[in-house]
Amino acid sequence: MALSAGDVPTMYAVLVNSLSADEAARRPAEAALAQCETRPGFCSCLLEIISARGLACRQDVRLLATVYFKNCINRYWRHRRDSYGISNEEKDHLRKNLLLNIREENSQIALQLAVLISKIARLDYPKEWPDLLSVLAQQLQSADVLASHRVFMVLFRTLKELSTKRLAVDQKNYAEITGHLFEYTWNLWKSDVQTILQNLSMLSQRSDMDSILEQSNDLILICDRWLLCLKIIRQLIFSGYASDSRTAQEVWQVREVCPTVLTAIKSLLPYYDSFKDKQAKLWDFAKRACIKLMKVLVTLHGRHPYSFVHQTVLPATVDFCLNMITNPEQAGTSFEEFLIQSMVLVKSVLECKEYRPSPTGRVINENAQPLSLEQRKKNFAAVASDMLKVVLPGDRVVLLCNILVRRYFIYTAKDLEEWSENPESFHHEQNLVQWTEKKRPCAEALFIVIFEKYRELLAPVVVSVLREAMAVSPPQETDVTAGMLLKDAAYTAAGHVYYELSNYLNFNEWFHGSLSIEVSNHHPNMRIIRRKIALLLGQWISEIKGDTRKLVYHALVGLLQDNDIAVRLAACSSLCYLFQESSFSELDLFECLPTCWTMSFKLIEDVQEFDSKVQVLNFISVLLEHAGDKIIPFASQLSQFFQMIWNESAGESLLQIQLLTALRTFVSSLGFQSPLSYHVLIPILQNGVNIDSPDALNLLEDSVLLWEATLSNAPSIVPQLLDLFPYLVGIVNRSFDHLEVTIKIIEDYAIFGGSEFLKRHGASLANIIDTIVGNVNDKGLLTSLPIVDLLIQIFPLEAPPLISSALQKLIFISLSQDDGQNPSRTAVRASSGAILARLLVMNTNFSAQLLSEPPLLASIQQAGIAVNNNLLISLIDMWIDKVDDANSTQQKEYAMALSVVLTLQVPQIIDKLDDILSVCTTVIIGSREVKTNDDTSGDITSSSWIGNDGSGYSNTSSKELRKRQVKDSDPIKQASLENLLRENLKACAALHGDAAFNAAVSRIHPSAFAQLQQALNTA
Repeated sequence: MALSAGDVPTMYAVLVNSLSADEAARRPAEAALAQCETRPGFCSCLLEIISARGLACRQDVRLLATVYFKNCINRYWRHRRDSYGISNEEKDHLRKNLLLNIREENSQIALQLAVLISKIARLDYPKEWPDLLSVLAQQLQSADVLASHRVFMVLFRTLKELSTKRLAVDQKNYAEITGHLFEYTWNLWKSDVQTILQNLSMLSQRSDMDSILEQSNDLILICDRWLLCLKIIRQLIFSGYASDSRTAQEVWQVREVCPTVLTAIKSLLPYYDSFKDKQAKLWDFAKRACIKLMKVLVTLHGRHPYSFVHQTVLPATVDFCLNMITNPEQAGTSFEEFLIQSMVLVKSVLECKEYRPSPTGRVINENAQPLSLEQRKKNFAAVASDMLKVVLPGDRVVLLCNILVRRYFIYTAKDLEEWSENPESFHHEQNLVQWTEKKRPCAEALFIVIFEKYRELLAPVVVSVLREAMAVSPPQETDVTAGMLLKDAAYTAAGHVYYELSNYLNFNEWFHGSLSIEVSNHHPNMRIIRRKIALLLGQWISEIKGDTRKLVYHALVGLLQDNDIAVRLAACSSLCYLFQESSFSELDLFECLPTCWTMSFKLIEDVQEFDSKVQVLNFISVLLEHAGDKIIPFASQLSQFFQMIWNESAGESLLQIQLLTALRTFVSSLGFQSPLSYHVLIPILQNGVNIDSPDALNLLEDSVLLWEATLSNAPSIVPQLLDLFPYLVGIVNRSFDHLEVTIKIIEDYAIFGGSEFLKRHGASLANIIDTIVGNVNDKGLLTSLPIVDLLIQIFPLEAPPLISSALQKLIFISLSQDDGQNPSRTAVRASSGAILARLLVMNTNFSAQLLSEPPLLASIQQAGIAVNNNLLISLIDMWIDKVDDANSTQQKEYAMALSVVLTLQVPQIIDKLDDILSVCTTVIIGSREVKTNDDTSGDITSSSWIGNDGSGYSNTSSKELRKRQVKDSDPIKQASLENLLRENLKACAALHGDAAFNAAVSRIHPSAFAQLQQALNTA
């Protein structure tokens, strides 16, 4: 039943109750709203409530109405098959009335209305809402500042939504919008900036600026509107034109906008200091405006780098940013966020691939013919390169390098205070923070880029700074001096550009003459240098040669024992790099191993933050991976450690995932000694593989991988491991996301669990196999069918009755029609047929029973599959017809089954003798021609062909050896097809009579008969 205007008061009351703190009132109200969502007229009632601005209408209720309205747009605006959606008449009503309510005084509600309109516009503009932009443009003409502010808010949100539509027609529409809106928005922006600057100038000279602002809010609104206009201008230029890096077509708005934006920055920047500690709103505006203006320049350069190549844009912008970064007298008028954006822009210009000059130089157009795309790009690149040479001559590059290292790399008093208060947090902030968020990481990123571009010029400069710092700060220094901080900065620079400095600096001399001495200086103030050396050694690892490498190992292990956590974490990080490096020496690791374990356990007890624990766990995993069976003496200690960390990390899924990964490596390293860890491992597995566990969503994948690793390295399947198998039923019934590892787990249980496994968990196994075979696609079947084949091989009498339902499905698959365009389907049919062939050979009685069930034949015929009334005959036809689609192992299974068929009392067999013998002869001769010691090409006797699981640990050779032994003991592989065929031909003659048998043999082509004799006589 539709809602109408008369239901608005009721709906208002329900919304009021949904905000109640009383659960008894809130829950029924929320349920009523959920039911009303699908009723026609619901959104219209909400809009009436949103539009009511009287004192009787609560603002929080109106805001909640906008939220429900927004959710309804996401769910019901588009007509879907599962819901009727909102009618076209109601949509038209909503669109018209929304535009009448844009002038909303409450800023939160105004923002939600803007989002509402933008979401509808994305779906309806321009087809169902062609007048949207024209109506908004009309409202922009109002002199009402609040109204125009709200219109620009709607415009910005709408343009942002429309920019996400990527179809060609949508991009064309956006280009047309840009053509209509840009000029008006740009002119208003330029007018507003003059108004703003005049008012800021006037207010900066007044002592009563607070009272002036309280009397009139228009200036603040104009400032906000101006920022919205700026966002719209950026959006129009960014999305209204294809990137000129692809088209090499200049976007004229870039040349128009960027110089004016740069002028505005220069005009607004002084007000950051003027209003600081005087007027918070205006100070905040000056700060936000300068940052956003710089971000616009960065964005436009990234989108249209060639349009940036203009005398009034590229050199002027880069020059301004460089002055902000390098000139001490300018530093007072800027602030950290602004400096960061200045560095970001310079960095993006210097590393811009479009500005790399072509080896052939600029293209001269002598014939006045239009230049090609590549020629235009070359010309732009050449012009940009020339401009950068002018604005960045060699002496300025050297100055920039020096400023970055000597000013921005230096720790401030605030940095050192933060380090003292929380060394752990300080370490991660320095190492893990996004480079665009903090000044020092941003300066380091810019330094790396300028060094890459001017390495020959700057390498001697960096070495000079390094030597100067080492001279003014001796290794035995204990006071935090300017020299020590400069040394830290110089080490930072040397670490970032090690690949080039190795040509100018002998690491061995540096290490022995300075670094090793500084590492052994344990004064608390020297933590600054010790931490930097710990990081630097990890960066220079590829340059550390000879005997020095062992000394570096010991130095870093020593730093793991430092009193400062930041130093220990840095050493931990670098040791990971060292142990993973290609020239790593395991002998050196074994010497350090006891200390590494002890210090790692101590470190993870001392740290508090998640990132720290993950870092230490990663280090432990690296140690486990490289130490191999050398960890066995430490197994008990490691097990206690993992138990403790697991208990402490309850509820922290991300940390527990890291723990599961480390445990997987631990188990693989222990190998057949892995039962030493079962007292810790089994309870963790029970929790992780239980889909009803609260943590199953996050931990299941890694738990299943750990389960498989545990089985792979188990010397035997102990009762505790057997008890885990039923959990696999829930995992498979939930999804097939873990299908490959599930198959490996079943394989492990089947091979190593033996008859005890089948006796205890046969029903669960049957459930899993039936679920998989009935529901996975062809790729999943190709992954899964090997395990069905293996079960019949290992348990030929016990397994078939358990999995009879899955076997019936395989009969369906085998007898279905091929899709000639689908190789996977052909492979699935071949594999299914091979399994049924194995079943016939190894359990002929059950196979006959299965194929003779009338319901099975009836269901196959009802499915439209053309079959003989005898399913065995249909299978024989399939084996004969599809033998060429099978691999060598499957072909032998086919031939063995066809040979066994000769002994069955089926009259039609004698009529197919020619084809049966042809297949058997081909397989016998083919196996002699391609004789290999171990033909594993597509072998389905084991699922080990699936390949590596990519889980970061290697399977032990003993596991593969045991699986190979099972495969080699396969009766079909060991049986002689020639001898079997010879015996079964005799049985066939006796069964059908010599006359019928000889008559059938006489129909064989002489050449085929000769091949048959050759195959049998040479056996």
